[in-house]
Amino acid sequence: MNLERYQYFNSNDYHDYEFYSEGPNGRISKMVTFSRIPNTNPAIYNLAFGDLNTDTGELDDTVISNNQDRDIVLATVANTIAEFCNHHGNHYIYAKGSTPSPTRLYQMGITSLWQEISIDFEVYGLKDNDWWDFEPNSYNYDAFWVKRM
Repeated sequence: MNLERYQYFNSNDYHDYEFYSEGPNGRISKMVTFSRIPNTNPAIYNLAFGDLNTDTGELDDTVISNNQDRDIVLATVANTIAEFCNHHGNHYIYAKGSTPSPTRLYQMGITSLWQEISIDFEVYGLKDNDWWDFEPNSYNYDAFWVKRM
């Protein structure tokens, strides 16, 4: 994908990615982590995303940092998905916010980046306990599956 994004660093065999958000609230450490959901076949990986607590080293997906760089942050997260797939195969990636608000934010980000994302990824949205092909500007989805084509 050819989107403006932050430089990130990977660790843990390309399962964890760290980068910095830059904006009016300063330089904020961010983290993306991929972990396999047990007993899934084919394999499904959970994408966890949030601020990195530099004191504990743990990801906090409840913080709203509002650094006014949403599209760059979401493009960076999308790029980590591509890199994860480069190293681990084209598995399904499951993403859902810790509350409906970040899930809606993810949906707005997918919609705003749809032209680029749809070139490389299949995207599905969970609605009424069923998975549907993602349609920008349609439903409010409860979660997402992404798979690189």
